[in-house]
Amino acid sequence: MELNFEGILLAVCTFLIIGLCHPLVIKTEYYFGTKPWWIWLITGISCCVAALFVQTIFWSALLGVLGASFLWGIGELLAQEKRVLKGWFPMNPKRKAHYDNLKKDDSVCPVCKNKE
Repeated sequence: MELNFEGILLAVCTFLIIGLCHPLVIKTEYYFGTKPWWIWLITGISCCVAALFVQTIFWSALLGVLGASFLWGIGELLAQEKRVLKGWFPMNPKRKAHYDNLKKDDSVCPVCKNKE
């Protein structure tokens, strides 16, 4: 009987990809805001398309997981801005004016608006 470790390796890689994307979302929002969402989109779509053309199932699956994680990261990037407004994560002081404008806009995060 031959053991196949590709499934376990894929699971570990998936765990690492998801684990690395979370701090990457936080750092991206902190330094650049939500403006680079399109980079996440292009990267995610590119990985998913590349997964269609890779012959090895392991690498195709890994590219698919990476692409899906980047696409999911777009929503997380937008949600991260709201988390910062709620005070759950630190705000970049260099972007304070941006956050102040968002606090005035009820449609962005009704919970975050200052009650004065």
